[in-house]
Order: sequence, then C-alpha cells, then structure tokens
Amino acid sequence: MIKSNLRYIMRKKNISLRKLAYSSGVAESTLLKVRESITIRNCKLSTLENISKALGCKISDLFEEEKD
Repeated sequence: MIKSNLRYIMRKKNISLRKLAYSSGVAESTLLKVRESITIRNCKLSTLENISKALGCKISDLFEEEKD
C-alpha cells in the first residue's frame, strides 16, 4: 500500500491547495483526492513530478510504502 504524504508536506511548506494547483498545473480536485486519501491507488508519474517540482521536493517524498 502507498501512503500519501501530501498533506504533511503542504502543511510544512505552508502552501494552500489553490497555490499548489496554480504552481504545479495540477487540478485542485486531483490534489484534493491525493491529499485527502490515506492511500494512493494510481497516479501518473508526470503528475507526481509536477507536484514535487512545485513543492521543491523529490517525488519519493510525496509518498511512502506502508507495510501490511
């Protein structure tokens, strides 16, 4: 299972959903799904890349593998 760290990173960097959507080019609805989900089921690599660039972090920082 893959766990989303987006909520934590956004809070740490003090960035709003709207600002992240604007700077990443990713729709607010997509970001909201990723931020509010406990797990990530699927996501395009290009989307993760855009989000990580906008947040100034690595793609791998956006999630972590949760062992069953």
